[in-house]
Amino acid sequence: MQNKELHFNNGRFRIMQIADIQEPYNISSNTLRLMNAALDKASPDLVVLTGDQIKGYSPSLLGQNRRERVESVISRILEPMEKRNIPVTATFGNHDDQCGISNAEQLEIYKKCSSFVYNDPADFGDEGTFYLSVDDKFIIYLFDTHAKDGHGGFGAVRQNQIDWYRNVRDSFEDKNGSVLPSMAFQHIPTPEFYEVLKQTSPIDSNGVRAYGPHKYKWFTLDPYNSTIRDFLWESPASSHINSGEVDAFLEKKDVKALFVGHDHNCSYVSKYKDIYLGFTQGCGFSVYGPDLYRGVRYIDIYPDGSFDSRTLTYFELCGEEIDDKLAYTLRRYAPVSVAGVKTKFLETGAVLGLAGAVAGIMKLTKSLKK
Repeated sequence: MQNKELHFNNGRFRIMQIADIQEPYNISSNTLRLMNAALDKASPDLVVLTGDQIKGYSPSLLGQNRRERVESVISRILEPMEKRNIPVTATFGNHDDQCGISNAEQLEIYKKCSSFVYNDPADFGDEGTFYLSVDDKFIIYLFDTHAKDGHGGFGAVRQNQIDWYRNVRDSFEDKNGSVLPSMAFQHIPTPEFYEVLKQTSPIDSNGVRAYGPHKYKWFTLDPYNSTIRDFLWESPASSHINSGEVDAFLEKKDVKALFVGHDHNCSYVSKYKDIYLGFTQGCGFSVYGPDLYRGVRYIDIYPDGSFDSRTLTYFELCGEEIDDKLAYTLRRYAPVSVAGVKTKFLETGAVLGLAGAVAGIMKLTKSLKK
């Protein structure tokens, strides 16, 4: 049962998505500055945290007192919303439980926050999968995408979660006579996030090299399906399999948009068939990210299912004021993943190899002229 009621305010409901806070025990003051400034600017009706709230692999969250330290981090992350009495909810990412504190245990910590909004999780023990209702006119789905897909890729929504979604959707349809407009939030993108991009060449300065099934391809934003505020500075790290989640959303066209995080350097909203797919960039400063374009996204939804969306960045909210500039500078040049390091080596080798081949041809040409 949903523990708090959510309501449209003069025909509008504003959601703020905050992705990839990913903070260790010593939370960055820059992250908190961004969150506080964004909340004051946008005044959302609900904040949705879409996973990797904590840096679960950080040594500061491991050891004998890790539960107390994890609880401290979560409490400080929730404090900006709690002190403003703004409802907040959360699902989980691939790093949250790496500290050894399970998502189920972490959910109990979240529930201690007076502003935290939750519903009974799906009945198969998946604490990050549940829905929220806004005036019984609009449904907000949260899905736990887990960590891995079992096929070498990042996690995906599983079949039992898709079946659960269909049951919830159909129960509201039976009750109301038609499906209710909905929106979904989760951590890891689906493979369809590649479908709204444009394949390009390795020499395109705006292109990024993909990983997984697309690892020999380069992509860029489709200029006909993006806005001036969008950016793609790394490729979507989606599952290597397609679980059919988006296809399920398209069955009755009730889910108007799916918003994700996970890839800190991505921010775009593009249409795929009858659904919008949205990336929100990372928020946290204790991990890699898009420099001063770290930010949040707010989404204004309306009872008919239409919505507007835009991001708020650190630069526009806080300017260039940065604490701990050395750590910030180092993270500007940090690779985004182990795969990213491997790719850089491969690309560097390819460039050196090409340069060597050109030099060899030039040398041969000169010798022939003699």
